[in-house]
Amino acid sequence: MLTYLHFRPGRLAAPLLVLFGAAACGNSAPAGEPASSDAFTDAGAGEFVSVRAFVGARILDGTGAPLLENGVVVVRDGLITEVGTADAVTPPSEAEIVDLEGRFLLPGFVNAHGHVGPDGDRSDVGEQLEIYAHYGITTVLSLGDEADDPREERWSPELRRARLFVSGPSLAPESPEAAEDEVARVVAMGADWVKMHVNEARNRDTYPALISAAQRRSKPTAIHIEELEDARGVLEAGATLLAHSVRDAPVDDDLIQRMQAQDVCLVPTFTRELSTWVYEDRPDFFDDPFFLERSAPDNLEAFITPQRQAQAQGAGARYWREALPLAMENMVRLHEAGVGIAMGTDSGPSGRFQGYFEHLEMEMMVEAGMTPEAVLVSSTGEAARCIGLEDAVGTVQPGRWADLVVLDADPREDIRNTREIHGVWIAGNRVR
Repeated sequence: MLTYLHFRPGRLAAPLLVLFGAAACGNSAPAGEPASSDAFTDAGAGEFVSVRAFVGARILDGTGAPLLENGVVVVRDGLITEVGTADAVTPPSEAEIVDLEGRFLLPGFVNAHGHVGPDGDRSDVGEQLEIYAHYGITTVLSLGDEADDPREERWSPELRRARLFVSGPSLAPESPEAAEDEVARVVAMGADWVKMHVNEARNRDTYPALISAAQRRSKPTAIHIEELEDARGVLEAGATLLAHSVRDAPVDDDLIQRMQAQDVCLVPTFTRELSTWVYEDRPDFFDDPFFLERSAPDNLEAFITPQRQAQAQGAGARYWREALPLAMENMVRLHEAGVGIAMGTDSGPSGRFQGYFEHLEMEMMVEAGMTPEAVLVSSTGEAARCIGLEDAVGTVQPGRWADLVVLDADPREDIRNTREIHGVWIAGNRVR
């Protein structure tokens, strides 16, 4: 029997999954020969399978632990119940067997700063979540949108698209007094997080009141920052997550110590910067088959019109292009100091392509100086921890949802091997 106890997600109130009657990691008594079946017959809207066992896997579990050879993962009603070697774990007799034949099994990727809503290149939220899932992004924290309906299904064992968590609109209260009402409004909408932009022109007088109002309602806060002093200020006020890297000055020991002491993570979003100038010419990825699978909209020429090219060559785009190297250096320094780094892209708005940009982001994180192994953790277990979902997703461990990506090549050798997707499962259901 499986019993689920759910609280609202976030660093202040993580979801709790309590598993009664499920086997723990380790030895299990033989239960006869497992059921034989075609390993890959449930793609798309196939019949729901209650018990499934993935065998022959090379498991990277999202925690940074060494690779587990000849691994077995048992899934029951969407949740992982056992993980171990073939010598230690015997699949239940009723399980459908998925023989991975030495392929690499990882947790689904977690985007700690995406967007899902009606204002991007596609208006249908369900389709957007399916596109994320197609590329192995199985959980999305949407910071700044009002997508409601798809969240109702996010704890269903029959889920077949990315799990969605939202902040509601990015808030801009006109005064500290107005912050209370703004936060109350998004909480009443059912938002999981509270989001706010802070920079030289916006909200420096109001963010302490807004963060305080969110804390009183046990809501975590994601704050869009650009400058070092704002990063310090929002940390002092109690922010939960820094959305974007510091771009105006090198991060210093004071910021590092504050982030360590408060266990606040950074979501660098390098592809957000990339999107401001990449359309000055036709991007090479417009001809990439991996991009064209699902991420690309029908009319790519709309992104390289003379008007858009001029915008990509303007002063604003030049600022972000020139700021990117420092943003990368700051992320690496924070990572090396032990500050949590969560993969996020700011994808979703027009020209920031959901699914594909997450793989670009991982490549840019390696380019900045993180190892592929570290980026994989930042894109799975660490990203989940940074947004308060570590008890539910992000790792291949008993009690977590069976959101899994299977690759044909080792992503530790080349981060671009995350593109070599053999299959994606969400709650144990194959979606690709």
